[in-house]
Amino acid sequence: MKMSINRTKKTLLLLPAALSLLAGCKVGPNYKPPQTAVPDAWHQQLTQGLAAGQANLQTWWQGLNDPTLNDLIAQAGQDNLDVKTAASRIRQARAQLGIATGRYYPQVDATGFYLRERPSENGIPSLNDADPANLHNIGLGAAWEPDVFGRISRSVESSRAALEANIENYRDVLVILYSDVAINYIEVRALQARIQYTIDNIDLQRKTLKLTQDRFEAELVPELDVQQALFNLANTESTLPDLRSLQTQAINRLGVLLGQSPGLLSERLLQPAELPLVPADIPAGLPAELLRQRPDIRSAERTLAAQTARIGVATADLYPTFSLSGTFALEAQQIGEVGRWDSRTWGFGPSFRWNIFDGNRIRSNIQFEEALAEEAMMQYQQAVLLALEEVENAMVAYKEEQVKLEALQRSVTASQKSVELVNDLYLNGLTNFQNVLDTQRFLSQQQDKLAASRGLTVQNLVRIYRSLGGGWNPEQDVQQ
Repeated sequence: MKMSINRTKKTLLLLPAALSLLAGCKVGPNYKPPQTAVPDAWHQQLTQGLAAGQANLQTWWQGLNDPTLNDLIAQAGQDNLDVKTAASRIRQARAQLGIATGRYYPQVDATGFYLRERPSENGIPSLNDADPANLHNIGLGAAWEPDVFGRISRSVESSRAALEANIENYRDVLVILYSDVAINYIEVRALQARIQYTIDNIDLQRKTLKLTQDRFEAELVPELDVQQALFNLANTESTLPDLRSLQTQAINRLGVLLGQSPGLLSERLLQPAELPLVPADIPAGLPAELLRQRPDIRSAERTLAAQTARIGVATADLYPTFSLSGTFALEAQQIGEVGRWDSRTWGFGPSFRWNIFDGNRIRSNIQFEEALAEEAMMQYQQAVLLALEEVENAMVAYKEEQVKLEALQRSVTASQKSVELVNDLYLNGLTNFQNVLDTQRFLSQQQDKLAASRGLTVQNLVRIYRSLGGGWNPEQDVQQ
């Protein structure tokens, strides 16, 4: 009898070790990063005039040499609510990883109770002692599920990949935020230039109106010239409210991006300043670098990894689940006897559960997780294609806007010279007033287009950096 008990003890002691050896078996597919084909280089016409090599993507805005923009971006990184929300999601995912990892270890609970009970006099004969009795109990209970078929390890694998995907989402928020701040700031400066051009043209047209009024009073020109000058001036003045409204909207948008109430930046930004300068060379990088740099692609890849691991979690339900549990307690009727060794009670042993029939629910769940993995793969491939499209579109827009800007600069120079010449001809009676109106109106339009094109050129440069995934440091850990 004693030998039998010893064998039982040895068997129970060896059982956890045996289950631990089996725990190296993980069912379900092992994740392999997708192999995505991307071009070796951008089209030559896209990169003509752009410097080759790795761009300074981490702090691209510093290349624009605008201290105000640098300050706004730094403040946005600290106070923007989308950034704080993304950081909160990282903390959530990190906690979920902690929950999944905790399943590797036994669960130990402290237990205890006090019970005073009076058996029924009409109950089981052996319990017919109807006198009330006390029972005191204090002890520990433990349970452990060895990860025999990888259910826990696949769950941890999925949670870790989900955490990494949330980190990439956080970085993607930074990429979008910094570019949005720069685009709206540039919009403010471009609108200020447009407003100033409009004010200058209003002054010019007021002088022309005064000239025609004087010449009309001297009976040198008809009243038609005066009325046309009034019309031209009023038309130009009518454009100012729209420009100022757009300026206010851009400033308000900047305030929200910085986590502030709209309008708080008005005093700081209403003072006109020059547009940020475009660097002489714009590094374009290589297409393959997108896969390493763009956070949205990195996030899609990590999401695919997380979903692949969930297939293993679902597959583990096809196999038995083992567990080892045990209790140890001190139990006595008298409180003073609880601490005695002969009051001990204990029990431990293994158990298992294996689903035999479930109406095909487990296999259907596996198919569901596999379909989600296929969807995640499609989303990853779509993210790569959209990234390539975004980069090429941004490069084309930047290059073509440069061509447009150069043409507008020539047009404005010619228009300014035309206004001077037509004014001299009009004063000498060698041309009619309609030519004066046409040249002044054309000058106003071209100057407005020039200011807008200057702003759009810088904005398109920002969009290149955004499309390349600039605005975060791959070597910097995200600790939230």
